[in-house]
Amino acid sequence: MITIVNYGLGNLGSIYNMLRRIGVESIITSDHGDIKKARKIILPGVGHFAKGMHELQKSGLKEILDDKVLIEKVPVLGICLGMQLMTNKSEEGSIPGLGWIDASTKKFGYANKEYKIPHMGWNTVSVYRENRLITKGTEEQRFYFVHSYFVEVSRPELSFLKTNYGIEFDSGIVNENIYGIQFHPEKSHRFGMNLLKKFSEL
Repeated sequence: MITIVNYGLGNLGSIYNMLRRIGVESIITSDHGDIKKARKIILPGVGHFAKGMHELQKSGLKEILDDKVLIEKVPVLGICLGMQLMTNKSEEGSIPGLGWIDASTKKFGYANKEYKIPHMGWNTVSVYRENRLITKGTEEQRFYFVHSYFVEVSRPELSFLKTNYGIEFDSGIVNENIYGIQFHPEKSHRFGMNLLKKFSEL
């Protein structure tokens, strides 16, 4: 069973439906009791960093998630904004992030008009470090992105995926039981299905 955290931001139904499609049970909840019992957690998110942190704090979910992730070491997967919230801070507002991974969230800025913001659509990932979610394999792996901000880790070992969009950025980050991905696996067909299946098996 995977617990999808509802804090008011994110494609919750799309994630739930993709998990159901691959035969994985999940619930969407903001209930403190449900989240305290969670064995695996997905932290989704679409929208503004400061708004996301404000909602987590206001709802009392931040403290519960800190306990689950940092003390109980429950596997957690942050998706898009959910990944960015795992970092220390963002250029999108002044509220500190969760600080689960030593990284910062920065805004794309291009003088070259070739690169549109947001970065939206299919793009490849390079497997920088294999782990239980993804391996290099022989086939190019492509995922669906929609974001105007990107994550930059403080140390190379905290990154496991890289993507190039004018610059190379960290599209997958990891710290022990904590995983974050910038793309949307629920919109990424078989590549996303495979990654979510592997997360469910952790």
